Amino acid sequence: MSLPVPSVQAMVAATGGVAARVPPRYLRPEVAADAVAAGDGEAAMPAIDFQRLLHPETSRDESTRLHEACQEWGFFQLINHGVPDDVIEGMKAGVEGFFGLPAETKKRFAQEPGQLEGYGQLFVVSEDQKLDWADLLHLYTQPPHHRNMRFWPDKPDTFRSTLDAYSSAVKSVADRLLGIMSKNLGLRPEVIANRCVGGGIQSVRMNYYPPCSEADKVVGLSPHSDADLLTLLLQVNEVHGLQVKRDDGSWVPVRPLDGAFVVNVGDVLQIFTNGRYRSVEHRVVVNAERERLSVAAFHSPSVHATIGPLRELVADQEGEVAMYKTVDHESFMGLFFSAKLESKSFLQRMKL
Repeated sequence: MSLPVPSVQAMVAATGGVAARVPPRYLRPEVAADAVAAGDGEAAMPAIDFQRLLHPETSRDESTRLHEACQEWGFFQLINHGVPDDVIEGMKAGVEGFFGLPAETKKRFAQEPGQLEGYGQLFVVSEDQKLDWADLLHLYTQPPHHRNMRFWPDKPDTFRSTLDAYSSAVKSVADRLLGIMSKNLGLRPEVIANRCVGGGIQSVRMNYYPPCSEADKVVGLSPHSDADLLTLLLQVNEVHGLQVKRDDGSWVPVRPLDGAFVVNVGDVLQIFTNGRYRSVEHRVVVNAERERLSVAAFHSPSVHATIGPLRELVADQEGEVAMYKTVDHESFMGLFFSAKLESKSFLQRMKL
């Protein structure tokens, strides 16, 4: 599914901690010319209070704010989400511990040909495409019977139990958000959930972005939108790097609020809602002096689901025309992972 590439972390470590010379395949000089919005993204990006969503006296107003965020931004910060602090801190420590292991130890969990899971990189489909300045560990986490423990690190010692607890807690939050979003769309709460029969699929991608002396000429994660329903991102350390593209073409830096998840709408949810909710292009830039670490939890429908505009929003609405194709989930994901990340080109291919 993805061609093997060298570990950027190992390459940087071999040069003393910050790469003195960036190999040509990683250089993207056009990045320096991109417009980046001044100020802090957190001042503009909506913050949604999960407890207010759940409380009868405040749920209506907070649900309206959530609905607007999904329509206008496609991103929001989720505060008071209820995932216990010890679960969050355990996950952070586990990710830092894994990427702190010796290179040979991490290689025990390397991706295998034709596999999406494991330690390495994704979306590398040719020998000459530009590469991201990052290493990652990608695992299927929920439901448990989808796990391939061959790729689950047994070091640090608590890594597996920590990821188990974290993935379960985060999926519970995502499921409740999707139920509220269904209601906000005028649907029964279970309409989207019915596409996740058996609980749907969750995968977790742990990201390590090494420092780079030419940080303005590389990209940690290429511009793209996510091919899922909903992504919940946890920032592991205090180094920022996520940027969201706005309608005017500028990139807005995101600085996560303390204890918050950064949540974004995925392509599947844009397709399900026939464009009412927006999956928005985003990218990661790197720091010149320090590494950045993050954990992204992706939530998708059941492997048996069909991906297309929901009948309740198209066939049952007079005058509304489906904007996207309908395909089975396996074909949808196969198309996504077989191409390089490139803006919103994948979603464009799904348009009728």
